[in-house]
Amino acid sequence: MPQTLAEEQKPASAEWNIYPHGIAMHGMPKHNIDSPHLDYVNPDAPKNGHIKMAALKGTYDTLNPFTLKGTAAQGLNLVYDRLMARRWNEPFTMYPLIAKTVEMPADRSAVRFTLNEKATFSNGSPITTDDVIFSYETLKEKGRPNMRRIYKLITSVEKESDHALTFTFGEGHDRETVMILSLMPILSKNYWKERDFEETLLTPPVTNGPYIIETVDPGRSITYKRNPDYWAKDLFANIGHYNFDQVTYEYFRDSNIALEAFNKGDLNYRVESDISKWISAYADKEEIIKYEAPHMRPVKARGFIFNTRRKPFDDVTVRHALEEAFDEDWIGQNIYYGKEKRTKGFFTNSELAAHIPPDDKFTQRAKLKRAATALKDAGWDVVNGIRMKDGEPLEFELILSTPKDEKIALNYKKHLERIGIQMSIRVLDTASFQKRRGDYDYDMILHHWQNSLSPGTEQMLYWTCESKDTPGQFNYAGICDPEIDTLTKQIADAQDYAQLTALARDLDQKLQNKVLFIPLFYSDVDHIAHYKNLQHPENTPIYGSTVETWWMFEDKE
Repeated sequence: MPQTLAEEQKPASAEWNIYPHGIAMHGMPKHNIDSPHLDYVNPDAPKNGHIKMAALKGTYDTLNPFTLKGTAAQGLNLVYDRLMARRWNEPFTMYPLIAKTVEMPADRSAVRFTLNEKATFSNGSPITTDDVIFSYETLKEKGRPNMRRIYKLITSVEKESDHALTFTFGEGHDRETVMILSLMPILSKNYWKERDFEETLLTPPVTNGPYIIETVDPGRSITYKRNPDYWAKDLFANIGHYNFDQVTYEYFRDSNIALEAFNKGDLNYRVESDISKWISAYADKEEIIKYEAPHMRPVKARGFIFNTRRKPFDDVTVRHALEEAFDEDWIGQNIYYGKEKRTKGFFTNSELAAHIPPDDKFTQRAKLKRAATALKDAGWDVVNGIRMKDGEPLEFELILSTPKDEKIALNYKKHLERIGIQMSIRVLDTASFQKRRGDYDYDMILHHWQNSLSPGTEQMLYWTCESKDTPGQFNYAGICDPEIDTLTKQIADAQDYAQLTALARDLDQKLQNKVLFIPLFYSDVDHIAHYKNLQHPENTPIYGSTVETWWMFEDKE
């Protein structure tokens, strides 16, 4: 039955409900915390072993992942717990962790967290509301931009006791705000109050997660040790998780060298993103297992993105003609080895994707003829082999962030030249690419948008008129359409998953109609190579296999 807070603790005329089993973005959590365990874990997984993975950042210089200063070590999510725990067989659900219960009104204009009295930091000190308030205030002013944006929607924080507090939201909040607040990492006030939070640090701080930092060796590795005194190890959300005694990230500057280390046995777990390596670069050893883990999450909408702020890409006819010129069959067979599928829209591989009938199949020669005809009808004639209109050639620059994409770009360039279009290709270093991308300073860019099974306010950063003119956001295509603006706001405020699904499909359809990019390819499996003494649960969650649920089988003989 719904329970209410005392009148002085809640807004007028608002009934508050208590959620002892967690909260979902839409509807209710899939699991009851009185159930034995989540449906994608092995509750009997042994606790032992040492998993070793590669980190490809080159090095790190801080153990604080929550500020912009420095490069944080890989794997720090293992040592910092949040108010609540997100799990991966539901679109967006939070289960009790440091906060054992949640209370809020139906409009989610405020939230009350009651902390677990057993919650402690790694040094054994209790986690209290003072630590939560300190974390909120620190991260609001000094945390990463996404934290600052959400936490500044809070108008008041009321400490009710050492284990209960209420946050009230102001203008701009939506249904997702409380979900993101539940993901707030909790810092030790006693540890941080005399330290500069924004300075880099390499001495392990007081933390509160299932692991503690064991060894720090910048440029080489970082190792975490499972905390035997971790207070939350038997909570519902953690059963079957965090099974390795040690987790090590070895640092490499080059993926090929990291692969060599895996093949030699210096590493024992690797996620492969390059399909050509997956097919041919792994050692033929009995000990190596190549696991294709299925998933049902939206894949990256990756491809050649048109900047519609610039001519000639402000013309949808030109964009469509250039999409026609892409040689899907050759790229699919020669770059992706026939193992991946063509991305269609912005929620591909999920139930949120628009239902669009498959395209008619044409040969590449027929597609180029169709493209040339469309361009001619739009006033683009061929003069001395160059496609021209009003005295201006149809030419543009494509920028890439890595040389490995040049083969796709060069194939595309060849076909464009056949219909009189000139495309130059430039590969930029990481810093230059990020600056050009952030300033929207390009004609065409090979990049992506990433969606989840629970799209929300990030859609406003992708597609709205405001984001079109705001550097540093994600409206790479430069789209501005009042109807789409309205859709993005409705998605953020969707009241149930059926409504969200309908809105996402509508948005996907409208975006596809605008021809904002030339899609590349995706895989509906994650390619995970591992040594056979590492094992994983039989069931795979919809977001894909999670290494936190793996374990090591040790042959005692």
